Amino acid sequence: MDLGLSDEQRQLVDSFTGLLAKASTPEHVRAAEPGGVDQALWATLRDTGAVTMGVAEDHGGWGASLLDLALVAEPLGRACAPAPVIETQVAARLLAAIGTPVALDALGPALAGDHLVTMAVRPPQGGVAALTPAGAVCDAVIVLDAERLLLVPVSDRNRHPVANLADAPLADIDLSPSSSGGGAVELAAGPSAVERYETALDEWLALTAASLVGIGSAALHLGCAYAAERTAFGAPIGTFQGVAHPLADDATHLDGARLLAHKAAWALDSGDARGRELAAMAFAFASRTAEATTYDAVHVHGGYGFMLEYDVQLHYRRARGWARVWGDAEAADARAAEARY
Repeated sequence: MDLGLSDEQRQLVDSFTGLLAKASTPEHVRAAEPGGVDQALWATLRDTGAVTMGVAEDHGGWGASLLDLALVAEPLGRACAPAPVIETQVAARLLAAIGTPVALDALGPALAGDHLVTMAVRPPQGGVAALTPAGAVCDAVIVLDAERLLLVPVSDRNRHPVANLADAPLADIDLSPSSSGGGAVELAAGPSAVERYETALDEWLALTAASLVGIGSAALHLGCAYAAERTAFGAPIGTFQGVAHPLADDATHLDGARLLAHKAAWALDSGDARGRELAAMAFAFASRTAEATTYDAVHVHGGYGFMLEYDVQLHYRRARGWARVWGDAEAADARAAEARY
């Protein structure tokens, strides 16, 4: 297994990094709150092929690997990009994997940008798909109901946006026929449908892990820059062990989280038996690392808590909010253990 980047992958990372540096600045991120989506950025990313790239060429995509998507997810996290990229990528890949006529009929408009399709990452409870990623802006959601994969139309009648720490476009989706207009269609059923969904969830966990690495990396950069400019007792605070050592530890942990996220993406793509376990492990480690790194970065800034003046708070909030759309690190530990044992 060689996780070194090819020239094409480096160009891919550079392309998205450059785009986001211009189109997802802290000012853009702040302006997109509290709705959580910058429509101009989303249109640019969609036109660039952010969704299309993850689907095989025979289904109208570009045939990028899951590792390629993980490489894109990191700069998205670094920029706190207010755009529903990961969830729409995973939903499109799931529709392509199902491959039934109904699924492919839904895939076409999703790739064309005419229809925003997302995936509920939590099992529905009481007929509600809670905290659905991009639920506040989507046109349809893929839901696993028992052993049935359903495509449920979403409108203002059955979506209930949820205010959240990360200002993400989350919503609780009412799945009842009376609220959804009765237009839900079955994509697949049985054990194979469940396995398709679980694989898609594995992909979401691996890609979200990569985005959390990006969030942590950006916060570390801000923390180090501030530590180099702020002085105390006549010296930059970054020269003090109590500041420098935690930041050095964070850099080491981020390297490990990045490697684990890439390994999980590779394992899922290659059909490795440990793919599910590694995806959960990557999510757990990246979640803990992003939380710790953003905490240290805020602490370096003076531990100012709830104040919003410094950009590091954008990363601090999203490190906690993005992960908990599905669950916390402990939930990922349990998933990894279940996959292993």
